[in-house]
Amino acid sequence: SSHFGSRPSLFPWNSSRAPSPPPVFFWWTLASESMANPVVVFETTMGNIEAEIYLDRVPLTASNFIDLAQTGFYNGMHFHRVIPGFMNQFGCPHSKDPNSRQSGTGGPADGQFKNLKTGAMEPRFSGGNIKDECISRDTNAPGSLSMANCGSPNTGGSQFFMNVADNRNLDWFSPGESKHPVFGKITKGYDICEAISKVPTRDDNPRTPIMMKSVTIKL
Repeated sequence: SSHFGSRPSLFPWNSSRAPSPPPVFFWWTLASESMANPVVVFETTMGNIEAEIYLDRVPLTASNFIDLAQTGFYNGMHFHRVIPGFMNQFGCPHSKDPNSRQSGTGGPADGQFKNLKTGAMEPRFSGGNIKDECISRDTNAPGSLSMANCGSPNTGGSQFFMNVADNRNLDWFSPGESKHPVFGKITKGYDICEAISKVPTRDDNPRTPIMMKSVTIKL
């Protein structure tokens, strides 16, 4: 069994917290949303956010997220790490207690889930981790959804982050050490996402807890 408390908190790290360049190069329009892909509705205590999930581009990563969402895994968790001009991180089971010091270290149980594109069963291992899926060159642009990890290969599980800046240095195809595959993009409620990133925090944890009331997939 895995002792999540012994695991490091999941990345991404933003050591410099330097201002990001304006995100003008990566914005999109709602018309670009692929209707063939699933849509997720994040119902938070600060409002709703909708996103396209890139099942067509990263089917393993997308199927893992969809499986967790459909089983109710995310419901009742809290955003445990938000940084203005950077990102909002979410998806740790310890964060159901918004004051847990273990938030950021947890993941799902080991097991398996169905790849919705190939039909194959995919494993979760070593504390709920999945295999890295570095196959689609989608950048960590404002509004993108990206996998968190422990800073080493194949350590992503349930945690992910919503970018609120041009974080191209986190791309798996960037020259840096951080490798965070993008698996979706926000199509509605980006203003809610930005507002979440700007709330008062203590050690990056929102002082007033922000709960994910439900995560609903529309296939």
